[in-house]
Parts: sequence; C-alpha cells; structure tokens
Amino acid sequence: MNIAFIGVGNVGAPLADRLQKLGHNVSIAARDPNSPSIRDVMTRNADLIVQSPPEAIASAEVVFLAVPFAAIEPALTSLGAALDGKVLVDCTNPVGANLSHGLESKISGSEKVQELVPNARVVKAFTIYGFENFEDSFYPGYGDIKPAMLIAGNDLAAKETVAELCRQLGWEPVDTGNLSMSLHLEHLTLLWIKMARVQGRGSGFVWAMLQRG
Repeated sequence: MNIAFIGVGNVGAPLADRLQKLGHNVSIAARDPNSPSIRDVMTRNADLIVQSPPEAIASAEVVFLAVPFAAIEPALTSLGAALDGKVLVDCTNPVGANLSHGLESKISGSEKVQELVPNARVVKAFTIYGFENFEDSFYPGYGDIKPAMLIAGNDLAAKETVAELCRQLGWEPVDTGNLSMSLHLEHLTLLWIKMARVQGRGSGFVWAMLQRG
C-alpha cells in the first residue's frame, strides 16, 4: 500500500518506520527535507521516501496526519483538494492547558480536521496512548489478547482500511462509531496521559477489549 505521512515526530516516526518494514511504500511529506525531524526519521529508516507534500499525497492511498494539533490548519489547507477521496488517519489530539480538552469538549479535533478537508475520508486512530506504544505494541503474557486500538469515522470502507493497518501493527481495532465519537477517544488520551505521565504509572500500559461471545 502507498502511505504518506504529514508529520514524523514522536507519533509519526515510529508508525512510518514500522509500516515501511511491514512492506508498505511509505513517503514523508516534507516542506524542508533537511529539517531535524526528517533527518531523525531517515536515520531511523533510510528506506523511507522523502517527497514534497503534493508528490507524497498524490500517490498515497492512505495519509497519516501526525502533526501538533495547532499545525493542522496550515498543514491541510496548503494541500487543497489533494486529499479529496484519500483515507486520512487523524493521529492528532487537541490538548489544552492543564491537560484539558483543547476545544473545550464542544467538538472533537477530528471533526475539525474533517471541516478543513471535507472530501477526505477521516478516521481517528493511533491517539489513545503515548508514542512509546507505537514503537512497540507487543504485550507478552496475555495469550491471544492484543491491545485495543479504538478508531472512529464516518466511512466504513476507510475504517476497514485503517483497521487492517492496526492489525498488521499488532493491535485489535475496535470501531467505536462515527467521527463524533472521536471526542471520547480524545478524552481517553487525556486519561492515559494523566495516568502515565502525571500519576507516574509509566507508559507501559494499554487498554484491551474483552467481550463474551
């Protein structure tokens, strides 16, 4: 699959690296190919492809958005209609002061993303944990139980595409419903951050989905 990344910081870099090593063609959309984040991700994996944003997006079937939430508007509006019809995986979180919801819980960040690119097929995913779990999603000692990756989106086919990528990366995808459910996933991210970073539990924990047949 052809995959492009907008943003290769703490979240984007491990996902891009692992997806490329799984056999996908992964491109990094870079306005400045010599930026520190681009140099760092290429040091991690020299088989990643660095292209201008229009080039990277044009050939991609799936695009990961993994920039700080404050940067989504310039990142997306500059691409215009290039994202029309693309599966856009929103990995961002609107985090406000004192680990509050950055949009005052009135609307999800993913719905804001959809407003900026109304013809993209937005799916919320890879947001409910810290980046450490995107580096390594393997939790031994639980039999066949895999860590859950909660996703949300309005387009069923787009969600299935993202769900398959989740499976390949070692997650059990859990479809939580339409894109408005992203608000609850963003609150789940805040819960994880408060437990892991503030309370000192550490990053080595995830959620799982247990369901009776």
